[in-house]
Amino acid sequence: MSLLVLVPLSIGMGLVGLAAFFWAVRNDQFDDPDGAAWRIIPPETQPNPEGKDYGKLAPDAED
Repeated sequence: MSLLVLVPLSIGMGLVGLAAFFWAVRNDQFDDPDGAAWRIIPPETQPNPEGKDYGKLAPDAED
């Protein structure tokens, strides 16, 4: 008896989740996940795109 309730309920919940996913894709919710992550970080703490760390002092003045 419980399978007669649980199986249609689980299929219905799966369809609701699938519909929510397609809605999110259609409404550009996954458009720019990296840009949204970097918007909350102040510009002075972003890493250099070249990969060089200019914030450290050189161990020797001639470097």
